[in-house]
Amino acid sequence: MEGELDDHLGYKKHKTSDSSNARNGYTQKKVKSTFGEMEIQVPRDREGSFNPMLVPKRENMIERLEEVMISMYAKGMSVSDIQEQISEIYKFDVSTSAISRITSRVAEDIVAWQNRPLESTYLIVWMDGWYCL
Repeated sequence: MEGELDDHLGYKKHKTSDSSNARNGYTQKKVKSTFGEMEIQVPRDREGSFNPMLVPKRENMIERLEEVMISMYAKGMSVSDIQEQISEIYKFDVSTSAISRITSRVAEDIVAWQNRPLESTYLIVWMDGWYCL
């Protein structure tokens, strides 16, 4: 969320800016997900115009985070790598057991897809061409 705030303000943390809007600390927020309730720190700005995409204002569910974890898992990252990335990017800790519970839901679908019966014939189209001016 720090990166989102950097983008919103137009400058990185500890840099100077001509804008009247600036960082203004953090707000504690309780959020819920399928792996339970947790407290996170959401950065804020002086004008109150910053609305993070991960956990929008007046919302307390982190559905997008679960999608990010599943995407990382699908791309071959280990559970400990996912934990480290979430900690670095979003600045809060998620246990490896929570990540395992989230990714296990899609693991069953992946195994079913891998073990599906294959068709006897597949059509392959090869196109090749040259275009000259």
